[in-house]
Amino acid sequence: MKALIGKLHGDLIFSRRTRVLAEALAGLLPRNATVLDVGCGDGTIAGLCRTIRPDIHIEGIDVLVRPSTVIPVSAFDGQVLPFPDRSWDVVTFIDVLHHTENPGQLLREASRVARQYVIIKDHLSQNSIDRLSLSLMDWIGNAPHGVVLTYNYQSLKQWKTLFSNAKLIVDTETVDVPLYVFPLNVIFGRKLHVVTRLRPDSPG
Repeated sequence: MKALIGKLHGDLIFSRRTRVLAEALAGLLPRNATVLDVGCGDGTIAGLCRTIRPDIHIEGIDVLVRPSTVIPVSAFDGQVLPFPDRSWDVVTFIDVLHHTENPGQLLREASRVARQYVIIKDHLSQNSIDRLSLSLMDWIGNAPHGVVLTYNYQSLKQWKTLFSNAKLIVDTETVDVPLYVFPLNVIFGRKLHVVTRLRPDSPG
């Protein structure tokens, strides 16, 4: 069953999702930026972004480095970004933070490491219906690959608190992220997805 779900997800959702996210990310990056993609997986989205924006340099880190990756990827412990302060222009989290037990820790680390921006694509969960939809979406997309699912979704108020605690200031934000075609967008779209670009309070 999981194998079938994984195939359907790949055929119907994965290609469009990666393209839309890469385009959204590419449009938010400054010229000639160095980019650290945290929790990058095999680097598919980062690789597409690099194709769109050949001026950037992008590398990834993950708790589990896969045998084959599209971009250079190194391992880290999931808590501390192993880089000096202000060592990257941009730090990105693309559908990563809701998989962590402590997103605030990683946001504080990103705020420390980033010179210009921290960019996040994640979810908004304002009520029980949102949470149910997001949990189903997460399971369909990740369970076939053995990804640990924590379902740690945040409301708008919770995101604001996390950003404030990490000394990050919202620069631009959108919930217009067209990941799905009709009728999937009716269930899994409807402002459940948010892309936020933030500035460190004390940029380098």
